[in-house]
This record gives sequence, structure tokens and C-alpha cells, in this order.
Amino acid sequence: MIKVTDLKRYFKTRDNTVKAVDGVDLTLDEGILASIIGTSGSGKSTLLALLGALDKPSEGTIEIDGQDVTKMGGRQLTAYRRDKVGFVFQAYNLIPNLSAIQNVMIPMEFAGVKRGERRARAEKLLEQVGLDKEKQNRKPGRLSGGEQQRVAIARALANRPKLILADEPTGNLDTETGKVIVNLLHDLAKTEKATILAVTHDAEIAKQTDETFKIQDGRIVGNNKNHNGKSLSEEAKTDG
Repeated sequence: MIKVTDLKRYFKTRDNTVKAVDGVDLTLDEGILASIIGTSGSGKSTLLALLGALDKPSEGTIEIDGQDVTKMGGRQLTAYRRDKVGFVFQAYNLIPNLSAIQNVMIPMEFAGVKRGERRARAEKLLEQVGLDKEKQNRKPGRLSGGEQQRVAIARALANRPKLILADEPTGNLDTETGKVIVNLLHDLAKTEKATILAVTHDAEIAKQTDETFKIQDGRIVGNNKNHNGKSLSEEAKTDG
């Protein structure tokens, strides 16, 4: 379980203080796909950076399975980013001169996993995300955008992280491919017992997730549990 309490990230400028994240509280259960929705500059990406320990908060706590990430030192943070968190980016961020399977193997190499185990895990993950054997040996430039994002998702899962942070994972994809990727994330959250948090500006994509948080001016201003692509309140209206 992920628990965030009174999380703040302030940036001081010459004239004032920018409150990028301003007292965020949220709890995320294991095995769910959640989304954060908000306009540009609302604090979405800053919040993701804090959760992934790519930035340090000004105040507040981030607990994963009872461990407070904000109290970790350098080596602990390195291990946290390597073992506990997976990242999925809008631009895929694959290494262009490596094959799909080699891209997925890299995080496991850093974690000290033996080569045979790395390859077996990478093959299994790529099969899970729907990339066939022939395409597993292709370099990213010979894969479609949707296929590259599948590889990026498999790579994020490589070290069995508790938390996967996805920054606009469908931003470079067409609508239909975007829906497929969200459904894939949904399934993987359950099968891999991971918590997946996706940042998006697309309300239709957010509706496909289990839970949606709306962020505005660095604060969570709305929280909606979704069910089968509809909010519970929408479904009640439909049924009634």
C-alpha cells in the first residue's frame, strides 16, 4: 500500500514561492490502476517525481509498505528506485541500439540478476504485454509507438516493483491504441500485484482506471472510484 501524507514541494524564486505540490494526501491499494488528472502546471509531474524519489519533498511523508521514503539516504534511495519503482514515459525512453528484449533486461542487470534469469523474465514479460518472439529481437526504431510502449511497460515491471509511475503513457498514441495500453496496465496491476499510478490530461483515459485523483494548483481537489469505465455516481444514474 502507498500512503502519502501532507506532501509539499515548494520552489523559492527571487520574488515568491511556487507551491508545485501543496499538502497532498492520498492512499493507493495494491493491485490497482489509478490516475491523476489535471491541467498543465497543476502539479502532476512534480508529484510523480516525488513518489519516484527523483525529487525531495519540502515536507510530508511517502510510505510504501510501511517504509518512509522521505527518510531514506542515498544508497537506500538508489535501491528504492531500482527495486521498488518502475517508470513509464510518454516518449518511451528505450535505448535505440538495443533490441526490445535487451531493453527489458537492463534493469535486472543493474539489480544483479543472472543472465539466464534476466532473459527468461524479459521473454515472459514481453509475452505478457503482447509482443511476439520475432518482434522481441527488433530495435525500437522497427516497432510501432504502441509496441514501443509495451516494451517500456515490460521494462518497468522487470524488477517486480511495488509502484509503477506512468507519465502520460498514452500521450503519443492514437485513441484506440491508448485504450489498449490502459487495459494492459489494468491487467498487469492485478497479475503483478503492483500499484500503477498514471498521470494523464485525458478524462476518457482516466475513466478507464480504478480510481481517479484530480489535482489543481498542487492540491488534490477530487477523488473518484471508477467501475467498469464509469464513475459510481454515473453508474447509479444509469441503473436508476
